[in-house]
Amino acid sequence: MAGKIFQDGSVLNNPVAGLMIGVLVTVLVQSSSTSTSIVVSLVSSSLLTVKAAIPIIMGANIGTSVTNTIVALMQAGDRNEFRRAFAGATVHDFFNWLSVVVLLPVEVITGYLYHLTDPIVKTFNIKSGENAPDLLKVITDPFTKLIIRLDKKVINEIAMGNEAAKNKSLIKTWCKTAKYVALSNVTVPSPENCTSPSFCWTNGNTTWTLMNTTYKQNIAKCKHALVDVGLSDLTIGLILLALSLLVLCTCLILIVKVLNSMLKGQIASVIKKTINTDFPFPFAWLTGYLAILVGAGITFLVQSSSVFTSAITPLVGIGVISLERAYPLTLGSNIGTTTTAILAALASPGSTLADSLQIALCHFFFNLSGLLLWYPVPFMRLPIRLARGLGNITATYRWFAVFYLIICFFLAPVAVLGLSLAGWTVLVGVGAPFLFLLLVILVICVLQALCPQVLPDTLQTWDFLPLWMRSLKPWDGLVSLLTCSCCRCGLTRCCRRSRKCPEVDEDQEKTSKIPLRGQEGHEETAVTMEFQARHPDTGAKLRSLGRMGEPLRYCGSSEVFTFASL
Repeated sequence: MAGKIFQDGSVLNNPVAGLMIGVLVTVLVQSSSTSTSIVVSLVSSSLLTVKAAIPIIMGANIGTSVTNTIVALMQAGDRNEFRRAFAGATVHDFFNWLSVVVLLPVEVITGYLYHLTDPIVKTFNIKSGENAPDLLKVITDPFTKLIIRLDKKVINEIAMGNEAAKNKSLIKTWCKTAKYVALSNVTVPSPENCTSPSFCWTNGNTTWTLMNTTYKQNIAKCKHALVDVGLSDLTIGLILLALSLLVLCTCLILIVKVLNSMLKGQIASVIKKTINTDFPFPFAWLTGYLAILVGAGITFLVQSSSVFTSAITPLVGIGVISLERAYPLTLGSNIGTTTTAILAALASPGSTLADSLQIALCHFFFNLSGLLLWYPVPFMRLPIRLARGLGNITATYRWFAVFYLIICFFLAPVAVLGLSLAGWTVLVGVGAPFLFLLLVILVICVLQALCPQVLPDTLQTWDFLPLWMRSLKPWDGLVSLLTCSCCRCGLTRCCRRSRKCPEVDEDQEKTSKIPLRGQEGHEETAVTMEFQARHPDTGAKLRSLGRMGEPLRYCGSSEVFTFASL
């Protein structure tokens, strides 16, 4: 699928379409290095120019951040952890999207990335060198090769329009092959195409000659588990996807549980102070830049920004790393992954060296430009504020995290790509009013927060709009209705209340309904299940107070709880 998306060269020359293709392909293959290598092959084959490849690289930068956003979903069980984890994961998303929104138009108008990297490649007479050192792969490759081995050249061949490659399998069957050249009879259109008059024969309308032909001989089969299993690529892909997600989720859940058990009390406070404390005055501003260097260094060691950002997401969730410290670490990770790409480009063969190096440098300077735009000035650190706001929303309405993931990394890129395929006229005709409306809403929101008095009375709040247009609460009820069949407290009650049922076990539900006798002799239910679901910590405290003799009353409609006597 990734190879087929890259086939239409005319679409790739549209920068907006190229950007969305970069996002979609990277989300599909879960690797920005794979999508970048396809782009390098297209550029080297003159099917794509370096200028047209730059938006695709920007899209690949966005697509690679989907992994840690998925990882954050594993902490949805605890609202506070989920709030922090999702904010820590999406700060990467917001940085990439904001960088593209600003830098893509600049690149289209000025071509600054192309004009910056072109002299660098031409000035330095760089020759093809050795492969970049494999660090993390030294550990992982022996295990992955026991499960499956892939022939990634098939994707490149499909992208370059090789029809025969469409029928090839991505699963490598023969790991050891040999090529040899031999003279053989080859039919040619006419005697002029013969290699030599002495090696040219004609029989009626058929002409043949002797030519050197390259033959491929299979010597040894691969020894991975999925060789010759007789299943299609799609079936094997689905099996591996399910298996890898299971392993990933299991590891992340165990990491969080182990860290939660280890990082308690004084140990947790010491680690938090060590990681989140700034240097003493007047060098406090250097702390963030040191974090950037640490992020870049660790990413260079593991050779994957997805691995590094996915590893720090659970740490942000349990509160060991603050969002303000995770942000520079993520920016450093973005820089570190481009240095790996540059080393990989330097090991390219001579025919593709210049193109692959220039594309890798474009990727590096794009991330560096984004860092200079969104980090040095504290006021410009918008990704932190946006990610924290989204974290608060998803902690209240956890279904919104899945909605955000689908919209941001699939539906929106597909929709924009479809409009791009229809032509610039359709794209501008639909996109311009939509972007104008978003800009107006953004300006009004800023004015409402900073100086509402300059706005008309109606626009000082969004109360004039219907509730479903200004709040997620009605949508929360709709989602709860759609999912109420999964509620453990009973379909009838759940659908009647139109609210998501609390996730509690049967014993907890029984104890929550124990009536408590107060000092004045009247009985009250301690705390309703609805309150415990929304406020688990407070609910537990109130129940314990109730057991000590304090009668409690919780008003579910107004979400106010009171002590009957104090």
